[in-house]
Amino acid sequence: MDRDRAALFDVDGTLADTNHLHAVAWWEALRQGGHRVTMHAVHRAIGLPGGRLLDHLLGQDRDRSDDERLSTAHDTLYGAYFERLQAFDGAADLLRKLAGDGWKVVLVTSAKSRELTALRRAIDADDALTDTATSDDVDEGKPAPDPVEHALSLVDVPADRAVFVGDSVWDMKAATRAGVAVVGLLCGGIPGADLTGAGAADVYDDPADLLARLDTSPFASVPPS
Repeated sequence: MDRDRAALFDVDGTLADTNHLHAVAWWEALRQGGHRVTMHAVHRAIGLPGGRLLDHLLGQDRDRSDDERLSTAHDTLYGAYFERLQAFDGAADLLRKLAGDGWKVVLVTSAKSRELTALRRAIDADDALTDTATSDDVDEGKPAPDPVEHALSLVDVPADRAVFVGDSVWDMKAATRAGVAVVGLLCGGIPGADLTGAGAADVYDDPADLLARLDTSPFASVPPS
């Protein structure tokens, strides 16, 4: 019987310090489109795929004819940061530690192809990755369980042999609905109480904090083969 283990990671706000850049880009794109939305509301929507983010901020009964232009404006504004994206301290070390311990490490992200390339370059730990799952691979993105379930299928690991690490309420809900143990990180800017309320078993400051306490984290509850 296959006894592999999967370590599933969100990217934006979890491994890379990008949430506030996304928030600024979306805020400006919405402003250009004539929509007045607070930065706080935009920040809390980060982690949703573009269409769901606009649903969340502007309502599902809106005129959607401008959605593509808003998304393109966000992508253009955010793209200006690609060469300056930074990983959080300990992100690459955490991925390599887990890979070295026999975990299959999978990125689970809503990032588009060019954006994901820039993120992976910033994290600089491709040698630790087994695979990558994006929202383009599934019918529904987070908070639906589809992206997490797809990631598990890529590495043929059951939900009870996996741990998901993310920074948003949407991450917590998606992983919980997929039956996966969930770890929350505070480095994306969402309060710990919100993360635990959405399903996080434990909450850590950032990748470096999780790495330092890996032996007492939910990862320790999944024994090796």
